[in-house]
This record gives sequence, C-alpha cells and structure tokens, in this order.
Amino acid sequence: MHGGVALTAYLVNESRARRPDLAADPLAAAWIPQGDRPGVKELWQEYADAVYPHDDLVVALRGRFIADVLGTALEADPDTVLVVCGAGFSSYPWLLPFPVALEVDLPGMAQAKQRRAAELAAAGTLPPRDVRHLAADLGSAADRDRVAAAVRELAAGRPVAYVVEGVLFYLPPDDALAVAALGAGFGGTAVTAVSYWPAAASGSTVLAGQRDWFRSRAIPPEASYLTNGELTSLLGRPLLDLGPEDLQRRYLGAVTVPESELIPEYVAVAR
Repeated sequence: MHGGVALTAYLVNESRARRPDLAADPLAAAWIPQGDRPGVKELWQEYADAVYPHDDLVVALRGRFIADVLGTALEADPDTVLVVCGAGFSSYPWLLPFPVALEVDLPGMAQAKQRRAAELAAAGTLPPRDVRHLAADLGSAADRDRVAAAVRELAAGRPVAYVVEGVLFYLPPDDALAVAALGAGFGGTAVTAVSYWPAAASGSTVLAGQRDWFRSRAIPPEASYLTNGELTSLLGRPLLDLGPEDLQRRYLGAVTVPESELIPEYVAVAR
C-alpha cells in the first residue's frame, strides 16, 4: 500500500463504498482494484481505530452534497463544464452527464486515475464520458496558472462547475486560498464547491489524532484552516456553507454523530 497524501484517496473510496445509499455513488468501490481491496479494508480499519470510526459518514455526506450541487448546475445549463481539483478517485464525471470534465491531481494520482478509468470503461463499468486528466501541483503558482489556462481553453466560454474537494487542508494557507479562488480565472464559473476545515475547529481532538496517524504514514501532518469570511471574500458572493451536523440533518433528518466526534469538514458553495 502506498504512503503519502495519495494514500487518502483509497480511504475516501472505501468510506464512500461503505455507505452507498447515503453517498449515492455506486461506482465508489469499483475504483479500488479487486486485488487491493483487502489491504484497503485493513487500512480503513486501522484508521478507524486510531482516529475515528465515522469516516464513512463524513465522506459519504460530503460527496452526496457536492453531487447534488453539481446536478443542479447541470440542470440549469447542460453545457456546463466540470472541473475537479484534488479529484482522487471521485466519480462525479461518470455519475452526471457533463459534456466534458477536467480532473486535476498530483502526477501519480492523475496517472493512476486515468489508468483505472480506462480499465473500468473497457469493462463496461463506466459509462462513456469525455474526461480529461491534468497532472499539477496545486501548491505551485505556475501550475495553478497552467490549470486556469487549460480550463479556459476547454470551456471555450461555457459555464464551469468548479469542485475543490479534500485538498485545501494539505496546502499552506496562501496556496489553499489561491486554489479556492482559482475559479475566478476560468472565465465563467457558474458554481464553486469547496471543502475545508474551519479555523474554529483547529483544536479538534479528532484532527489531533489524524495528525498523529498521518505522521505514521508519511503524510504531511500540517494543515490549513479557513473561515467562512475568507471564503466569502474570495468568492465574492454569499455562501451556502454546511458542516457535518448540517449535512446529517439534510440527508438523515437528524444528527446521529455530533461534530465533536467527527473530522470537522465543511462544504462551502458559491453560485
């Protein structure tokens, strides 16, 4: 099993796969090759024992909300182009019929995603989609400029749905803010969905446990935290900003696990 930040992509998909009805992602498990599933399950349980046992809840809710936001954008304009930064093994381009999608991730992840997507498409597991893969380091200003230029060329004046999921925490603060605001350079962003950890939650005991576990797995333990005010100022419009308890109420009708026992991941949406 690989170490480093890319390791978290396996955890995310295992979490989505454990809550298929809540995540509304029937493809989640397929991204993990059959031969790797036992190791991924073991890794997930290790993470659950060391950090918290509710990652399936948090990740499923996050993905479900983002998919719903994207579905609404596509209904409003079927020509909308999808751009996902920190794509990992997410399924959004195959769950929703965007005319074209661009997925951005670190070189190793981008190559792994492209390779696995080709395998699943050949097997008939994925529906036909025009999905482009771009390798980039979002912590590099030059690479961010390259991403923005690629999006402008691909969109060619069409509206863009921009997703930044599960990546800002791993970037230094200035780079995290720059990535959140990157959609402003696309030439016509219809909706932006950004997942982040709020500054008020920086003392979370669950995050402290995660930092310790990250260190043991060669994942940088440093984290960036943002505020609603920073994101509102960056994105230039009022936000729909929901935390894990808000999302539980939205999709489960009640709070089953308090935020104090969860990774405090919020999703801010600007339309």
